[in-house]
Amino acid sequence: MKFGVAGSGSWATALVKILTDNGHKVNWCLRNEASVAFIKQRHHNPKNLTAAVLNTRLLHLTTDLAALVDRSDVVILAMPSAYVAATLQVLAPDAFGNKKILSAIKGILPVENVLLNEHLERNFDVPLTNYFAVLGPCHAEEVAAEKLSYLTFSGVDEAFASRIAAHFKSSFINTVVNEDILGVQYAAVLKNIYALGAGIAHGLDYGDNFQSVYIANSADEMAGFLRKFGAEHIVVGEHDDLDHPGKKYANYSASVYLGDLLVTCYSLHSRNRTFGNMIGKGYSVQAAQLELRMVAEGYNAAKCIYNTNKSLKADMPIADTIYQILWEQLPPAKGFEKIEGFLI
Repeated sequence: MKFGVAGSGSWATALVKILTDNGHKVNWCLRNEASVAFIKQRHHNPKNLTAAVLNTRLLHLTTDLAALVDRSDVVILAMPSAYVAATLQVLAPDAFGNKKILSAIKGILPVENVLLNEHLERNFDVPLTNYFAVLGPCHAEEVAAEKLSYLTFSGVDEAFASRIAAHFKSSFINTVVNEDILGVQYAAVLKNIYALGAGIAHGLDYGDNFQSVYIANSADEMAGFLRKFGAEHIVVGEHDDLDHPGKKYANYSASVYLGDLLVTCYSLHSRNRTFGNMIGKGYSVQAAQLELRMVAEGYNAAKCIYNTNKSLKADMPIADTIYQILWEQLPPAKGFEKIEGFLI
């Protein structure tokens, strides 16, 4: 199985590290020739996740996305959701052919307001059976430090998802497989919104007691959206029986749902929490974006989910208020006064 990774950021770099550490050759498409030359010479990304040492003997580096797709069986797309459409427009409509796509994107494409699988189906005729997603909780910085992390691989073709996952499993990466391909992607979008809100609360000087209540209520709100959307297993404490002692099917308390929400809200590695913290401290959205110098997916996600929910009509007062803070100039302090009244 030949892997190709498109993306130059921290998460793309972390995935490249995992695969090459496991001895797999990787085609890697980077933004520019300067990055290619730097990695060949210095064995690490010049701007992102610089602590990760890369085995360049196993890397085929390029700036040509079409060539990367042609050389790869599984194409991993690992870039901010806002850049996906522009990045892929250089490809022919039949470029993906019989390729498998592994999404490492944790957002909705903002212009179309769709998940990546919908964009690929519309523009490249990629069927959902050829589409998979890799999700956390797994911060790139901890992958670089080789701290034990968990990755969930999701796809309607669960058997092939397991085959992909086997290439990533290592002494510091445990893998989980499920078939809830739409639910896990929306969970990844929503947790970024709530993590951004947790950062705003921290910037406003709310304490840990409030944060625990805020996150618990955010988890409940997220579960309600996913259940209304049609995701399965959005329960806690209930599992279908398996024949293997100690094993159980994942439910809402599993790592890819509640686990990823918790770490994104609490971790100092979370760029969404960091971005929100700046907003809570009085930064404008534009100033916070310039200061962070990385994309906080929760910003665009707040607007995308707000628009998506116009038809779904899930009860989402927390996400709606965060949208109003970010996009309608609601003062953060007044927004969180509103949120206080929603919490139970």
